[in-house]
Amino acid sequence: MKLASVVDLQLAGMSNKLIYSAMSVYVLAMFAHLFEWTFGSRGTVARRSIEQTSLAETVAAHAGKSIRQATVTVASGDGRTTTLTRTVVAGEGATVVTSARGAEPQPDGPGAAGSSPKADLAGRIAISLTTLGALLHVGGVTTRGLSAMRWPWGNMYEFSCAFALAMVLVYLGLLAAKVQVRWLGVPVTVGAVLTLGLAVTVLYTGADQLVPALHSYWLGIHVTAATACVGAFYTAFAATLMYLGKDVYERQRALGLTTGPLRIPASVWERLPAATTLDRFSYRVNAIVFPLYTFTVIAGAIWAEAAWGKYWEWDPKETWSFVTWVAYAAYLHARATAGWRGRKAAYVALVAFACMLFNYYGINIFVTGKHSYAGIG
Repeated sequence: MKLASVVDLQLAGMSNKLIYSAMSVYVLAMFAHLFEWTFGSRGTVARRSIEQTSLAETVAAHAGKSIRQATVTVASGDGRTTTLTRTVVAGEGATVVTSARGAEPQPDGPGAAGSSPKADLAGRIAISLTTLGALLHVGGVTTRGLSAMRWPWGNMYEFSCAFALAMVLVYLGLLAAKVQVRWLGVPVTVGAVLTLGLAVTVLYTGADQLVPALHSYWLGIHVTAATACVGAFYTAFAATLMYLGKDVYERQRALGLTTGPLRIPASVWERLPAATTLDRFSYRVNAIVFPLYTFTVIAGAIWAEAAWGKYWEWDPKETWSFVTWVAYAAYLHARATAGWRGRKAAYVALVAFACMLFNYYGINIFVTGKHSYAGIG
């Protein structure tokens, strides 16, 4: 056996070991995030919705009058109160300025100020473990590419590994940018573990050479952009699911009910940010990523013309990429023009992400087309 072949086999074996090591570390990070979630600080319950209601009442009360001030007391989930002074400039296009006096409630969710020392330590450990898992994960993906001397996403196994890595890197990137998203730690690590588990058990494929159509620099451009999009869209998907649960909880709380939806303890829901915060976060992520996904579809069409002589042939993968694009475009259009907020928009976002998943797993496994080389085996 040639020396180069031996080295390639060693690199492929090292890649597998690094992927399994990353999975193990992600599992530990998941449990650390769960510990912080269980024993961390309680967020403010429906704080933003209460403030918005009070703001609307204040504006209505002062319509048609000169400059006035109104004081509203907002209760937080842990029993504290905050006095908010609303200054209203009456007339058309009224301007509202809000100032706060007293102790403003701390930020929502795990990692917020006021966490117990043990929970805060668990949170820091969780982030460290997630970072370590990401480093091992990067090593596994890199050595996989080196073993085959190509971009390491030429089949479903490799793309799934890259997809899981993109989830984690988006999460860590948001943390590095000082965005308060430690509450995403659990769904991100769970998603990474499940995706890698599916990859190594069902989708695993040896590090073989690519079919001729994939020998192009567009593989690095198109598939890298697609991977980044799927990882970011997953982050928005997780936030949307949390929003739906938190919205139900806040509605039940307003009716005086003490139990949370899905039989999950109320204390768990209280540790999430307010429903409006989750809804806004999901929308912003989808809106930021959508242009990149548009570029991904265009890049795929350009690559198709170079490989097959046509920009678009309505291949099943192409068709569902377009369906996914339309679904996300409909979501963003509804938010921007129809004024959709909350649950209706959330359902459209879930449908769009379902289209994204079917485009990858469903089309590649169950449908035969020109992209069948990306399937299992």
